[in-house]
Amino acid sequence: MTAIIPDLIRKKRDGQEHTRDELETLVLGYTRGDVPDYQMSAWLMAVFLRGMAEQETADLTMVMAESGDLMNLGDLPRTVDKHSTGGVGDKTSLILTPMLAALGQTVAKMSGRGLAHTGGTIDKLESIPGWTSELEEEQFLTQAREIGLALVGQSKDLAPADGKLYALRDVTATVDCLPLIASSIMSKKLASGAHTVVLDVKVGAGAFMRTLDAGRGLARAMVDIGNRAGRQVRAVLTDMDTPLGHMAGNSLEVLEALATLRGEGPTDLTELCVALAVEALAAQGEDETAAEARARATLQDGSALAKFRAFIASQGGDATYVDDISKFDVAPGRADVTAPESGFVAGIDALSVGRAVLVLGGGRERKGEAIDHGVGVELLRKPGEAVQAGEPVLRIYHRDARGLGAATRLLTEGLTISAQAPAPEPLILDRVF
Repeated sequence: MTAIIPDLIRKKRDGQEHTRDELETLVLGYTRGDVPDYQMSAWLMAVFLRGMAEQETADLTMVMAESGDLMNLGDLPRTVDKHSTGGVGDKTSLILTPMLAALGQTVAKMSGRGLAHTGGTIDKLESIPGWTSELEEEQFLTQAREIGLALVGQSKDLAPADGKLYALRDVTATVDCLPLIASSIMSKKLASGAHTVVLDVKVGAGAFMRTLDAGRGLARAMVDIGNRAGRQVRAVLTDMDTPLGHMAGNSLEVLEALATLRGEGPTDLTELCVALAVEALAAQGEDETAAEARARATLQDGSALAKFRAFIASQGGDATYVDDISKFDVAPGRADVTAPESGFVAGIDALSVGRAVLVLGGGRERKGEAIDHGVGVELLRKPGEAVQAGEPVLRIYHRDARGLGAATRLLTEGLTISAQAPAPEPLILDRVF
């Protein structure tokens, strides 16, 4: 096989498109260990420099998806999956998935852990003692059918080609490549089996995609891949210059998610969850106005909260935490970052908040590291709000002052106060479908 690999590298180097058979030769050969790292690295760099056509990207994604197990959700009704490209304070999965279950959808979802400044859904759920992401396949499917919601960790047998390729991209300066990013995300979504996929593409300082144009490009590529694979896919581009909601940190974010499920959450977080739910229902043909009314109702009538409670209990968690939030482990230390002058909060840099949570111990630099679920940052003010000199703007939850100095510096540097109120920025920047 290796004899023909140089021809395929040369073909992409010269800007030509691969056939699906050629992509199978490359990707599946690399996954099996038949194609060495040095040849795959050369091919990845050729893709980085030359790009890929739309059909070529879709073919690459399907080859990656089919490199391992394909989850069969065919017996489950109205299957929906949701993916966020990662952000700070992004606890939408904790709210949206039980909302969708309450709306008659089935969410049989695989989620990951956090790395660097972005938090993982599984890390947040593990703030509740006993909850486990380890379910046997039969239990996973049965729970999804009975409750409408089941969530497990990502299997190493799901799109294994993606794991190998990403590790190689990470050390060959080929991560930041649109077709490779889109195929990486969508290979796992397609392998996961859901018919409808809603994508939350974050844009801004705390996101992987820093500009709206870059976010649109990624959203369009992923929607196109899904459509070519016969899935219903919609994408919403959302602002991540400022953290979502008021809380960043594992236990803190679960507390805010529970407040939102009770209809008492912050406006931006509530509106985003409603908007994503509407996209899922609209993708299946429901009128958007009716879908919005139904989605909002789940946060007012207790149905979404009931689904979340049942989901926690079914996966071994102590469901009393859902109704008695005093049980959560929240770090006892407190320190405030105050306004240096009177005026208006003009900016709270999301990346600075994410990095602050990281140095406090609430995130991990490398896979497998332990984290402190109780530490984090609370936004006491949001951009546009007035503040007096010396008033607290951000609150740090720390344990024994670990990382406190570095977190304070990061948050101070990321805070901007202006004399005039800044123009309000929309949360939802665009939609692609």
